[in-house]
Amino acid sequence: MTLLPLIKVDAAAVPDRVLVVGDPNRVAIVAQRLQNVVELGRNREYVTVAGSYRGRRIGVASHGVGAPGAALCFEELCQAGAQRLIRAGTCGGLADGVEEGDLVVVTGAVRREGFTQRVVPLGYPAIATTDVVLRLREAALARKVKFHEGLTVTDDLFYAHPMLGNELQLWHDAGVAAIEMECSALLILASLHGVQAGAILTVDAKDLELKDMTAYNPHRTNIRDAVEAMIDVSLDALVA
Repeated sequence: MTLLPLIKVDAAAVPDRVLVVGDPNRVAIVAQRLQNVVELGRNREYVTVAGSYRGRRIGVASHGVGAPGAALCFEELCQAGAQRLIRAGTCGGLADGVEEGDLVVVTGAVRREGFTQRVVPLGYPAIATTDVVLRLREAALARKVKFHEGLTVTDDLFYAHPMLGNELQLWHDAGVAAIEMECSALLILASLHGVQAGAILTVDAKDLELKDMTAYNPHRTNIRDAVEAMIDVSLDALVA
């Protein structure tokens, strides 16, 4: 047995397609949709299970918050032989028309975190795999959920402080759809490993409309319903 050191999973047990989510509790929510579920590993924020969805064995793994910690999970899954990774997470809406409860299919990520700059030069793009984008689009259309396609900005900053402020208006003006904290790490590492990767996100706030993040509340019914729809779409795309 080759034990992956951070996610504590036997590398040989990792399925070739894995849904990655930030919250360990979300792994249990996804697992309710699977058959023959087994836990593969549990360590820190990393919880990994496997099960069957529409007759195909898949994995579900939590990666925690922020690019560096999430990158540990993504790296070990890629090392274990995963061939398609889809992130299902939450984000703040930036572009006009991207509203709370909408979904965003990510086509690429602006690299505003510190991790990927230590891996490849900033000129190296963080782009989602075209086939994964298409599968996510098809699944969202089939389930008739409201979604957008576009760029996200992956940032290390969650609670902004007044000294330096933030760049939200800049990214809005540039047409970026959303902001979150992990997608660029996923897309860069997947590209380096030759792994298909993409992401679909639930908008749980309109960030430009928040005076500060103390007003942020992702626990409302409409957001929970949108997360449930996102999970269904991401699973459909994972096995497509």
